[in-house]
Amino acid sequence: MRYTARSLTLVAATMALTALPGTGIAGATQSGADSLYAPSALVLTITEGADPESGTVQRAVTLSCAPTPSGTHPDPDGACAELSANEARFDAITRPGSHATCTKEWDPVTVTADGVWEGKRLSYVHTFGNPCAKDSGSGTVFSF
Repeated sequence: MRYTARSLTLVAATMALTALPGTGIAGATQSGADSLYAPSALVLTITEGADPESGTVQRAVTLSCAPTPSGTHPDPDGACAELSANEARFDAITRPGSHATCTKEWDPVTVTADGVWEGKRLSYVHTFGNPCAKDSGSGTVFSF
């Protein structure tokens, strides 16, 4: 059976968001009426190519921001702070930096974010022209 990046992302997001304490899934946080925090848990991917459905996933991480930053993201504190400061507007986060000098080659890289932010379903896809363009921003959310 062939899995696409989107199907793997959705499976991982579903597992992270529906797991309850005591089920053996590490890092799961309780949600629902018993929780004091609206769930904020995302699966972030970097995919080679312009189509996240057919491209090769290069890297994927999890990021949970409530009640405390956690997940497999290398800088969960910084990524959660960046998302909070931008009210989870990914277009502001993926805006290229003005100081970067990148070639104009077409070697697309696509980033995705799927999950829940402050209790609301979120799905975001953005394609950069090349890896330099992706890395030219000042953000930490897609720096993994």
